[in-house]
Amino acid sequence: MDTPETQRAAPSFDAPERTMLDGWLDYHRTILLWKCEGLTDEQLRRRSVPPSQLSLLGLVRHMADVERGWFADFAQGDSTPLYYTDEQPDADFDAVAKADVAADLATLRREIETCRQLVADRNLDELETDARGRSISLRWIYTHMIEEYARHNGHADLLRECVDGATGDR
Repeated sequence: MDTPETQRAAPSFDAPERTMLDGWLDYHRTILLWKCEGLTDEQLRRRSVPPSQLSLLGLVRHMADVERGWFADFAQGDSTPLYYTDEQPDADFDAVAKADVAADLATLRREIETCRQLVADRNLDELETDARGRSISLRWIYTHMIEEYARHNGHADLLRECVDGATGDR
């Protein structure tokens, strides 16, 4: 599959908190996209570590939903799930066999940009109440998203290694 080369920049070692959080989150966002570069649609759909249902495409779809779920919900944007439903709660991971790979990659890129814009001028200390009635700060969401991407990028590294032997983040 032809994909644009993902521009990756290491986060700053010395920056204000918001810049640091944005840098780390963007770093992890680009790592996932980079892990998908240069692979065919079938390679992106491949479930490389049986019995797991994980695939690189499933991770892309999952993170698009996670971006939307946390940031859009926080900013009262459209947080309607993209891939999963109440009836199929794991469809983001499971329903990749006939998925449109290019569209799913574009969706993740679009969700990232939309979420960046939704919270660009918001204060990290700002609180919103989630669906469970919990008060959550934007700082918490950033921290959680960095953790979520970092965990799934570890999965992506193993999946990519199974596909073609490529490893690492540089």
